Amino acid sequence: MNSLFSLENLPPPPGIPIPASIAAATATTSASPVPTLIPKLEPYDQWLDNPSSQQQQSHDPNFSNGSLDLDLNLVCDGTSHEPHNDLFSEFNRISQLFHTAFSDPQNDAVPDPITDSLQQLRNDAFSNPFAENSQHIKTEADSDPWLQQAPKDTVPDPDSRAIVPVPEEEQSSSMVAATTPRRRCKELVRVADLGGPEQRHFRDVVRRTRMVYDSLRVLATVEEERRVDARKARSDLRASAVMRSCGLWLNRDKRIVGAIPGVCVGDVFLYRMELCVVGLHGQPQAGIDYLPASMSSNGEPIATSVIVSGGYEDDVDEGDVITYSGHGGQDKNSRQVFHQKLEGGNLAMERSKHYGIEVRVIRGVRCEGAASATGKLYVYDGLYTIIDCWFDVGKSGFGVFKFKLCRIDGQAKMGSTIIKEAHILKKDPLRFKPMCCVSLDISNRNEKVGVRLFNDLDRNFDPLRYEYLVKTNFPEFVFHQSGRGTGCDCVDGCVEGCFCAMKNGGEFPYNHSGILLRGKPLVFECGPFCQCPPHCRNRVTQKGLKNRMEVFRSRETGWGVRSLDLIQAGAFICEYTGVVLTREQAELLSMNGDSLIYPNRFTDRWSEWGDLSVIDSNYVRASYPSLPPLDFALDVSRMRNVACYMSHSSTPNVFVQFVLYDHNNLMFPHLMLFAMENIPPMRELSLDYGVADEWTGKLAICN
Repeated sequence: MNSLFSLENLPPPPGIPIPASIAAATATTSASPVPTLIPKLEPYDQWLDNPSSQQQQSHDPNFSNGSLDLDLNLVCDGTSHEPHNDLFSEFNRISQLFHTAFSDPQNDAVPDPITDSLQQLRNDAFSNPFAENSQHIKTEADSDPWLQQAPKDTVPDPDSRAIVPVPEEEQSSSMVAATTPRRRCKELVRVADLGGPEQRHFRDVVRRTRMVYDSLRVLATVEEERRVDARKARSDLRASAVMRSCGLWLNRDKRIVGAIPGVCVGDVFLYRMELCVVGLHGQPQAGIDYLPASMSSNGEPIATSVIVSGGYEDDVDEGDVITYSGHGGQDKNSRQVFHQKLEGGNLAMERSKHYGIEVRVIRGVRCEGAASATGKLYVYDGLYTIIDCWFDVGKSGFGVFKFKLCRIDGQAKMGSTIIKEAHILKKDPLRFKPMCCVSLDISNRNEKVGVRLFNDLDRNFDPLRYEYLVKTNFPEFVFHQSGRGTGCDCVDGCVEGCFCAMKNGGEFPYNHSGILLRGKPLVFECGPFCQCPPHCRNRVTQKGLKNRMEVFRSRETGWGVRSLDLIQAGAFICEYTGVVLTREQAELLSMNGDSLIYPNRFTDRWSEWGDLSVIDSNYVRASYPSLPPLDFALDVSRMRNVACYMSHSSTPNVFVQFVLYDHNNLMFPHLMLFAMENIPPMRELSLDYGVADEWTGKLAICN
């Protein structure tokens, strides 16, 4: 057992017999100074050190009116002005009081001040949170949850995982009843055995809720950029506050234990407030989310989720097994300075372990491209069970509660592990399965970053047969029919009210980070006729691919595309390229069975990005700049880029935004792809290719 005091440095009090071996050892050092005894401060010790605060002790409900009067400033060293015997007498007096409180009258042994001091420290840590106003002295069995046994008639079925309430008569026997107002209870539920339609429904609800949150957050960044004062309101807090005021937070009426419907293992969240919005973790700051005892039907707190982000020095994260230290006892610099107590989230974790209730684990992971100031994002890693808990001495010498969490089998691979593997692949592309890496760059260095080709299923190397096309190949007449070239006269980047801003309806389509503010029928970027420099905020898509992509062999879709980098919602991904054909040319090629991409077949998914109709009843879908019907096709039979391998989905995470920058012909825009949501590394990208082809009756995709 780890002790909070060193037995070697603690002198025994008078009246306690000393073994001869110890007496002989100490006789030779009797002339040396007596070692210093400095008790480790509890959270309220600093209050006790303040004389002015001591006068108000009787008015503070957090302090007892007991008769113990311990002077924590008693320090014994070689230069002390107080007699040593005074310290020993005070220490012995306290020990006798503890001995009187805890000893068995029938077996009254010699008091041990060290054991009694440790016992008192343990009793303080395990103080009963349900009897804050009680004045009675609690035994070790009353204070220690591991010495308590649940009543026989309340032991839950190990297979049911049910939350069993404690009968009222049992509660009254172990707790001091207090007259309190009727509690406002929340129902604890577990959602299980959802069918395919239900899963798709909840996934769509979460997806749309997160899209509204991201849209609000991105719009708030524009206001932040316009403010000149040093203090700026955080966009994530503003977005969550607006959604809460509109009643758009999910899972607020019930507390869900276990998995949240619609949230998948591996989902990433850029900010902690987004965890609150979807109901994955309801605490904006605390690492343990739990249902308080005041809102629980059985009067006991229950933990539902934890965040593992390395904020506590005693945490040990081994992936599937976590040693999670409780919360509390830290200063503003995240240093452990006080002992933790069995209350709040710590007690809830112990109760969840007692009832066998699993908790959700969200990890804070440092990732390149994270939007927060800390460089972290939060990834949901699935469900864990609490198999053990204990009270121990931490690295800083203070008592902490520790909980052992084990991941439940049968879940998808942890998102934090995938992010780490993707980071390794960016540095060493041949680290994993080098024989399955067909090519390190199918673009032949035509892109700014390499496009990896990976196949661990068969010997199909079809993507190597095509010529890689970085930009769409337009016919010459497209540029000749564009009319007179016009552009802005901005010198150091476009400013509010410039010519290009007016072409976009008086506002820029992107913020300073290159995130699309909301989808439009058409976006005008600065082009060759503009005077602004290449770093202008209105030059985004024309800069090309910036995320490291991988074309991989898939059992479900044939070929698929995923990114080794995090892609933020609203960020540009790449262009969908091909050789532009007129309608007449497309009809001839389709007769030969060639696959063509028809831009007018893509659904208007761009209208969903930035749609705030659920927030503002007066919201109007963007209609300017208007776009005429598109009457051309893209031939990808010989020349294509990475986008051509994206799979079709009715719930895509990528949408098409039409953009013009190198010409002004509205009939032939570029097909630029943007992220509809935060896409974690190694998650497949998907598009909604739209309706079936009118000539062949098949879905117009090249795969």
